[in-house]
Amino acid sequence: MAEQVVLVSGTGGGIGAACARGLLEDGNKVTALDVKPVHETVLNAAPKDHYIALNVDVSSLDACRDAVSQTVEKFGRLDAVCHFAAIHSTLNWEDVSTEEWNRVLEVNVVGSFHVAKAAGEWMKENGGGAIVLTSSGSVQASGVGGGSGRGGPAYVTSKAAIYGLNRSLARSLGPYNIRVNTVAPGATETPMIAEYTNIARENAANKSMLDRIGDPNEIADVARFLISDQARYVTGDVISASGGGSV
Repeated sequence: MAEQVVLVSGTGGGIGAACARGLLEDGNKVTALDVKPVHETVLNAAPKDHYIALNVDVSSLDACRDAVSQTVEKFGRLDAVCHFAAIHSTLNWEDVSTEEWNRVLEVNVVGSFHVAKAAGEWMKENGGGAIVLTSSGSVQASGVGGGSGRGGPAYVTSKAAIYGLNRSLARSLGPYNIRVNTVAPGATETPMIAEYTNIARENAANKSMLDRIGDPNEIADVARFLISDQARYVTGDVISASGGGSV
């Protein structure tokens, strides 16, 4: 795969860190974003002139635009985006507050739009690119957005919204040679899963046809495929990476 300049969000750990690390190890240039410090394995994956590490809250459009500007200023272009930044909520409908509901949607939905918008504005004027968003296996089943709904209503709603955003952006940006796709992970070894009880982990693993929880690198590899030239005719799609757990 030809060298790419990729903006990756959610690089404080989990799938985002795995994606950024893998891209750097393969010789790509990366702008690594997170509201927390970027994971040390990302920073140690390549020489410092191969990456930028930025503390960014994706709920701020100005911050996302600044990240794109810094990327182009340092590397001369932006080829792709892999957007993994998100927050989780397991509170049920009786317990979730309006404040938590709004914050989850602000980060997971509005943040996804901000990252795509900031990148799309530059890509539109510079020949195109590729954008990968992230949904969840909890709302993905048999190729349609009608899955089990497992998880708190704020989180599930936020991840279901990515289906519509993905399709709308793909339709709108396609004429500018900008591809937009979404990966829908099942249960994956991330900081979110680390909070599970042993019983919850076992249940999550049992939902997979492979009887295990996914590795962050396995999800990152799907995103990396979607931004590659091998996926040049793929856009508007949601790709499940759940070990069969969403079927």
